[in-house]
Amino acid sequence: MKRRDFIRNTAATSTLLTLGGLGLESCSSFGQKKVTILHTNDVHSHIEPFPSSHSRWANLGGVARRADLVAKIRNENPNTLLLDAGDIFQGTPYFNFYGGELEFKLMSKLKYDAATIGNHDFDNGVEGLLAQIPHASFDLLSANYNFSNTMLDGFVKPYKVYEVDGLKVGIYGIGIELDGLVLKKMYKETQYLNPYELALDSERILKEEENCDLIICLSHLGYTYQNPERPSDTQLAQRTEHTHLIIGGHTHTFLDKPEVRTNKLGNPVLVNQVGCFGIHLGRIDFYFDSKKNISSQGVSIKV
Repeated sequence: MKRRDFIRNTAATSTLLTLGGLGLESCSSFGQKKVTILHTNDVHSHIEPFPSSHSRWANLGGVARRADLVAKIRNENPNTLLLDAGDIFQGTPYFNFYGGELEFKLMSKLKYDAATIGNHDFDNGVEGLLAQIPHASFDLLSANYNFSNTMLDGFVKPYKVYEVDGLKVGIYGIGIELDGLVLKKMYKETQYLNPYELALDSERILKEEENCDLIICLSHLGYTYQNPERPSDTQLAQRTEHTHLIIGGHTHTFLDKPEVRTNKLGNPVLVNQVGCFGIHLGRIDFYFDSKKNISSQGVSIKV
């Protein structure tokens, strides 16, 4: 199946707009509308905070603290989306015992809107992932994993459009190559497609066909690598044309705030990642003026 047909045939309908002065700056009085994006990545089944005796992250993290923080931010701005960039599973006995059920149930309690799929989310196989999907009230997004020959067919969308305060936010997912990271018997006939090509197709559909005002990529490629041939978020940012924000995972990279990269058209695109284990929560506020020009400010918050 051609990648464009794959996207169109399996996606839910959506929308998008052009970049117009996207920058990372203090601009609380800039826009007439404000959309807040909250995000996590590589939580790896860390349900509880780290113990007080931990040498690096004492008393940090935990789903309960994240829930409290998310609730406060939503109370401040109801126009908020909560997203995850993959590797939800694997890392504590909670996953070994519950197989991901607890993770998905808690994310649903926190009212996550969408997540992409990381390599460790296949650790119980496609069967194990499918078994937990009924516990997820959020969307699973992946444009470059073709699940059409697996039991996950129809349960994962390439992208989704969310309406927030009259604005259309298009979100698509991009995953890392599974071969070499995941046993073949775990991902079975899942087909890995070129992440750059599928990202460009996804953002073009979201802009030109769905007329979105804001486009976000949930990526589990990894932030950057010494080998420039290896797909990464920084390389992806340079190749995109319409994506405003890349939320990354996989490399457990701690960024204090989003980085500004330059895309293929010479426009800025934000790249962010908040480490691992749920000890940080990413926050990016997007401001839209009457012409839908965008400005932004972002920060990584300790949980």
